[in-house]
Amino acid sequence: FQGIFVLGLPYALLHSGYSGLFLIILAAALCCYTGKILIACLYEENEDGQLIKVRDTYEDIANACCKKLSPKLGGIFVNVTQVMELIMTCILYLVVSGNLLSHSFPYVPVTEKTWSVIAFVTLLPCVFIKTLKIVSKLSQLCSLVHFIIILVVMIYCLTQIHRWSWSKFRLSVEFEDFLVSVGVIIFSYTSQIFLPTLEGNMKNPGEFRCMLNWTHFFACVLKTTFALTAFLTWGEETKEVITDNLPSFLQTLVNLCLLTKALLSYPLPFFAATEIVYACISRGNHSNYRSPLLALGVRGSFLLLTLLMAMFIPHFALLMGLTGSVTGAAMTFLLPSLFHLKLKWKKLSFLEKCADITVFILGFLCSIAGIVCSIKGLLEVFG
Repeated sequence: FQGIFVLGLPYALLHSGYSGLFLIILAAALCCYTGKILIACLYEENEDGQLIKVRDTYEDIANACCKKLSPKLGGIFVNVTQVMELIMTCILYLVVSGNLLSHSFPYVPVTEKTWSVIAFVTLLPCVFIKTLKIVSKLSQLCSLVHFIIILVVMIYCLTQIHRWSWSKFRLSVEFEDFLVSVGVIIFSYTSQIFLPTLEGNMKNPGEFRCMLNWTHFFACVLKTTFALTAFLTWGEETKEVITDNLPSFLQTLVNLCLLTKALLSYPLPFFAATEIVYACISRGNHSNYRSPLLALGVRGSFLLLTLLMAMFIPHFALLMGLTGSVTGAAMTFLLPSLFHLKLKWKKLSFLEKCADITVFILGFLCSIAGIVCSIKGLLEVFG
């Protein structure tokens, strides 16, 4: 939850004012709720009223909901959506890495795209990742680097406490700026793609709901504290990525930490995307699924695809926003609430049905707003 998006939260507060603080809390509650209902769809009650796990993946849930229409239609849609979002996330990390390297070493006569290729070379060992345990260790290192970054920013902000003023907060906000803030805040919490795999790999899946509550609670506290502290320090001068506000002697250090974080973040979406493809291939031919050459081929192809897209697609950030508005909102809000209503309708209380419908409507509105803003941005860029 404490990803690179966190560094954009102070900027989100600049454009959303007091409502941004409320949004950080509301987004945590909504994403925690949709995570729980998504996992609830993996289970069904037996004759004795005990919960039995009958599904393992997001795809299984989608197939169960669409089985009357087409046995595999839901799974195909979910898999395509997941792979699209995961690949775009991987590409974003490569683009960010190239950008950070070019800013860290401005005197080196190398283009940003060349820096992206250099960053890509360090990611080549990803083709040998076979288990979630390796990914979890890399994610743990990623978290450590992230907290170093947050600590540096927070300590600097505390040294500037004499500059803090609540008068910097806006009471009224412009609608388009507010929509940008909503996107940044909501998508800093998204994790639904990974939750079925995570729950399936827990030693005690019964503790999943408790884990989700605590992680969202602490994420909310940390995000609010960080965003508030940074915004009170820089106010109207707050930049899109808060580390750009730091003095030059700290910027290089933090940029290198961010580069490390981006590279360590890459394996998780990469592993998840390749696992989805493996699962699809394995249905057709189980021997091929176990073939080391096929595994290396698929992973190598994914790696190369992310590099080529990072190198040759213009205005990638805007395209990422457009894709994220569709896939992110769908996987985080629309599908979990829709699937929960479909599979559990007869057992849900009136309030639970209202909650699911409300989440679906909010997700739909967020998606439409994000699509409109992204298309508007693309039209402005292309004249």
